[in-house]
Amino acid sequence: MNERGEPHHVLVVDDDRRIRQLLQSYLIENGYRVTAAASAAEARERRRGMAFDLIILDIMMPGGNGLQLMEQLRHGNDPIPVLMLSALADPSDRIAGLTAGSDDYLSKPFEPRELLLRIGNLLKRNAAAAGASDVRFGPFTFNVQRGELRKDGELQRLTGREKEFLRVLSSRPGTPVARADLAQPGAEDSARSVDVQINRLRQKIEVNPSAPVFLLTVRGAGYVLQTD
Repeated sequence: MNERGEPHHVLVVDDDRRIRQLLQSYLIENGYRVTAAASAAEARERRRGMAFDLIILDIMMPGGNGLQLMEQLRHGNDPIPVLMLSALADPSDRIAGLTAGSDDYLSKPFEPRELLLRIGNLLKRNAAAAGASDVRFGPFTFNVQRGELRKDGELQRLTGREKEFLRVLSSRPGTPVARADLAQPGAEDSARSVDVQINRLRQKIEVNPSAPVFLLTVRGAGYVLQTD
C-alpha cells in the first residue's frame, strides 16, 4: 500500500501487447493497481490524469523510445521510480538505461518473481526517501514524490505541467531556475509558454498574482520559489 492507503499504482509502458497484458495480469494478481500504455506518448497522456508510484518502461518502442522518455522525466526532476525492461541484454545497453536515469534494469525474458522483488525494493527505497519530500511555502505544502499541492491540508487541483514546474522549482528552493529548465524539450515558443504556465500557477498559490511573494521573477535569470 502507498502513503494514500491504496494499492501501489504501476504504469506499464510497452509496445508489445502480449507483454503488457501479461504484466498487467501478473501485477494485479499480486496486489498492484496497473495502467498500461503502448507508447511513450500514451504514457505521457496517462500521467497527466493519474498518479503513479512506479513505471515499468520498455526501451525499444516506435515513435519515441524509452530512453527518451526517461531522459525527459529526469530533465524535469521527476523522482518517480523507473524499472526499465528490454530485450537488449548487452552491458552497454544496461549502462545506457541507468545513465538515462532509470532506477533498475531487467532484461527480457525475465523471471516474474524477480520482477516482483525488484519492484518491491524500488518502492521501499522510494518510500524511505519520501519522508523528506514535502516543501512548504506559506499555507501550502507540496509533496514532490506525489506531485500533490495542499493548502492548509486541502488538496489543490494541478495540471501535469504545473506539477512538473513545482517539482523543478522545489528541487532548487531559493535558487533561480532558468526558463530553459522549465520548457518542454523541443517545444516551440518555449519561453512564452513557460511565462504563461507560471502566470497560471501564480493564480493558484498567490493572494495577489500581480505581486507574488512565493513564485518570483528574477530578471535575466528565470523564476525562483521562496519556501519556508
